[in-house]
Amino acid sequence: MGIRLNENAEVVKTVKQGLKDKDGYCPCRLKKSEDTKCICREFREQMADPDFEGYCHCMLYYKYKD
Repeated sequence: MGIRLNENAEVVKTVKQGLKDKDGYCPCRLKKSEDTKCICREFREQMADPDFEGYCHCMLYYKYKD
């Protein structure tokens, strides 16, 4: 298993700016909570799933299988 940033530099730039603007909370979510602090709970759970491969909700990170 590995994690990488999205290969689209514009997406990475936009999401990182959103994270900065929201003090590290997912820019795609309205609610600020520990569940939406980057890396969000949803993606941490997906990372723990050995069968999951794909992007986090905001498309910043991608989990891949080796």
